Amino acid sequence: MIAMIAMIAEHSLVVLDADPPHEKLTRGDVGTVVHVYKGGRGYEVEFVDGGGQTVALVTVGSDDVRPIKAGELLHTRKTA
Repeated sequence: MIAMIAMIAEHSLVVLDADPPHEKLTRGDVGTVVHVYKGGRGYEVEFVDGGGQTVALVTVGSDDVRPIKAGELLHTRKTA
């Protein structure tokens, strides 16, 4: 039996739901999917600060992020 991968669309907001793949990231950070790999097996995700500057651009597996849900509140923190 082949497992179905729930694909997240490009430009979707996602939550980092794994150990951070970059020193400036923390579990729970919100980023934007900028590329989808192999039908949703992986994603290129951009994390930006409040001024729109890229903090990190990382490739993650499908188990490392999840779609943001209605009712979840975004918050801020300093990165530097």
